[in-house]
Amino acid sequence: MSATELGKKWDRCLADSVVKIGTGLGVGIVFSVLFFKRRTWPITLSSGVGLGMAYANCQNDLRSHYVQHTAAKEP
Repeated sequence: MSATELGKKWDRCLADSVVKIGTGLGVGIVFSVLFFKRRTWPITLSSGVGLGMAYANCQNDLRSHYVQHTAAKEP
């Protein structure tokens, strides 16, 4: 894997992490305000879920180098 390809994967990973954590934070704030009397645990929980999803996506993307892709043969 070249340095350029690795850099692109890290950039994609960081951008995905910002989006997932930000979305989790936003959803947590909405649920906290509307349903849970301004408690902090919905914000923490949803941000953690976003972080976990981002981590799983990054791990999968960085390991994709080791997966051999085969071209599908047309019948």
